[in-house]
Amino acid sequence: MTTSLILKITDKLFSQDGYRIDGAIAQQLIDLRNDARMDLLTGADKIRRHFKGEDLFTCTITNAKSGRCSQDCAFCAQSAHHETKVATYPLMSRREMVDRALEMADTGVTHYSMVTSGFRLDDAEIDTICESAAEIKKRTGLSLCCSIGVVDRKSAEKLVQSGITNYHHNLETAESHFPRICTTHEYQNDIDSIRFAADAGLTVCSGGIFGIGETWEQRIELAMTLRNIGVRRVPVNFINPIPGTPLEKQPLLAPFDALTCIALMRYILPDADITICGGRDVTLRDFQSWVFFAGANGLMTGNYLTTTGRDIRTDLQMIADWKGASK
Repeated sequence: MTTSLILKITDKLFSQDGYRIDGAIAQQLIDLRNDARMDLLTGADKIRRHFKGEDLFTCTITNAKSGRCSQDCAFCAQSAHHETKVATYPLMSRREMVDRALEMADTGVTHYSMVTSGFRLDDAEIDTICESAAEIKKRTGLSLCCSIGVVDRKSAEKLVQSGITNYHHNLETAESHFPRICTTHEYQNDIDSIRFAADAGLTVCSGGIFGIGETWEQRIELAMTLRNIGVRRVPVNFINPIPGTPLEKQPLLAPFDALTCIALMRYILPDADITICGGRDVTLRDFQSWVFFAGANGLMTGNYLTTTGRDIRTDLQMIADWKGASK
């Protein structure tokens, strides 16, 4: 019965153009996770193949401005509200950001993002980001992204003109859980910023971090919100507790719960790009290659903002091995 329900929902996503599951169906799938976990992952893999094909993309980031953030996000090492040992420095120069991009282009990754701490950048900082992007665009074939806090319409239009195509801004968690994670700005501020970016012509990359005390129902809520506001790229992160933050003792998700989170996103957002990002090393451990089986079609590789990631060559080999095994 459990397998037949999963097959029925998967088949409807394939055969009925425009069909999307609602919250009640998503809850039914989650209720099956203990009895039919492998069937759920298999279904997510089939959905990925149907909507996204066999191509898998890679992205990497540079922490272009670190620490001293005015926001109090409970998981974040860069918040000025927390006592952590994170490095702090102002926005990198154009030359530094371009040099990082050239290094990354040589590794074979396809997407590059400049990431900054803080609620928003000032006009001069946005100009530096745009000047960097314009030069990177001339000298590489990288798809360019930035994650620079909230933006208004004018700033978003500047980003587009510089050659940046993707704007990243996570919602982090469901709106109903957000007050337990951040109290220094409203959830609507993030929604508004995403809409400004999309209206300017940027592809929006927005997702969240799982394992920060949210329920399965709130994971569904986040996915539905992302779908409702038209997000096309969804980064999936997992908690990696940082000493000095309020969530420093938060337990890690079990690997198969993390994989089920990915599968849930694929069922709710069947045609979105789903990228696995921070926390995968400590959470998934030996199951990292399973993210594709769970429905992901993208991988952030290299180091993260304040934690060390895996060697890029190791991840590229993992992708090649997965492609070879899936033929």
